[in-house]
Amino acid sequence: MPDNNEWKIYTKHGDKGKTSLLGGTRVSKYHEKIEAYGTLDELNSFIGLLRDQEDICDETEKFLYDIQKKVFAAESILAVDSEDLLKQLPQVNQKDTANLEKAIDEMNKALPELKNFILPGGNQAVSYAHVARTVCRRAERHVLQANDIYPVDENIIIYLNRLSDYFFVLARYLSHKLGISEDKWTT
Repeated sequence: MPDNNEWKIYTKHGDKGKTSLLGGTRVSKYHEKIEAYGTLDELNSFIGLLRDQEDICDETEKFLYDIQKKVFAAESILAVDSEDLLKQLPQVNQKDTANLEKAIDEMNKALPELKNFILPGGNQAVSYAHVARTVCRRAERHVLQANDIYPVDENIIIYLNRLSDYFFVLARYLSHKLGISEDKWTT
């Protein structure tokens, strides 16, 4: 006989196209908040994939891990339906954005000036950084769309904007560090 305390992944509560926000409010699975935090969850998965690449050094792997924790915090904040619950969650703040800017500036020191658009590719880690960048931009758009109806902490919006910049520079930095020439887009 199965243990009644056994945890199951399925609840059957979502079978009719509804899900719950943190706090219990039932909403459609295509609700603005669900789209926003669902896309952040997709981003987090790609960051994990990027972290797992053998061309990622330990320092960058740790920084990406810290980014994943911040993205998960943003997901949680977007999923909440109660101010009381919101106060209990980890936050995304200006220091987090400043850390991204510092990392961007450090990598940029080693890079040649950018004069063309770049076509993603050349190495799996580079390509995953570009995928993370584009998913981050989509997540940012969904968060902004949700913000039109349900105010989102400005720090999250700013962080996501800078995070996509970070992934772009990381892709360029990895190309440079690995000696891979960037494919410039020309007409």
